[in-house]
Amino acid sequence: MALFEKKKPETQLPPPRHIAIIMDGNGRWAKNRGLPRTAGHAAGAETFRRIANHCRALGVEYLTVYAFSTENWKRSEEEIAGIMKLLKNYLLEAMRDMEKNRVRFCFFGDLTRLSPELQELCAQAAGASAEYDVQVNFCLNYGGRDEIVRAARAFAEKVAAGECTPDALTEENFSDLMFSAGVPDPELVIRPSGELRLSNFLLWQSAYSEFVYMNVLWPDFKEKDLDAAIAEFHRRNRRFGGV
Repeated sequence: MALFEKKKPETQLPPPRHIAIIMDGNGRWAKNRGLPRTAGHAAGAETFRRIANHCRALGVEYLTVYAFSTENWKRSEEEIAGIMKLLKNYLLEAMRDMEKNRVRFCFFGDLTRLSPELQELCAQAAGASAEYDVQVNFCLNYGGRDEIVRAARAFAEKVAAGECTPDALTEENFSDLMFSAGVPDPELVIRPSGELRLSNFLLWQSAYSEFVYMNVLWPDFKEKDLDAAIAEFHRRNRRFGGV
């Protein structure tokens, strides 16, 4: 299957401009089948391909996925190595098909903890796709609290250097110090797997996002589930603090 294959979507509802997904449930999916957790991550990677294709077909401009959190380093070395191998293979495939797919790749998080080879692949993918319009943001070694602390530290350094004063801080220029600088906030955040929490994902950016929690494990997540989440999004009354 092509990474971003175009096909006619079933839903008639216009999609949010930016959808973010917590890709959760790979381990439980594997456990339920008596398989190693790495098999669940491999199945989850295939689901990502399908859902990314569907997002593009629907006209979604930005897709952000939680691929590996700052807390995921607590997992076994075998599982971490499996996830990194899947990421490497995906990026190599994406680089090969980049001119055809024309999808921009961005990475949110501290990539310095990744292997030098993987860091280089991320840099190559981001650089080679910089002029494309449809954008996929991969959150790698990412944590929402860590992102906010880094942004606060960066602003403090500007103040210490005499570049600005503390009262110059605004929500807008603070956002510019985030990994997501220049990317609109997600209108819709989807979490499969039945868990009802954010797990340190896009804490700053999701202040006014609509949340849809779904009782389906990520490897079993289908295009119809994304359509259902978008339909639920359209049933919400987004007042942004108004009446």
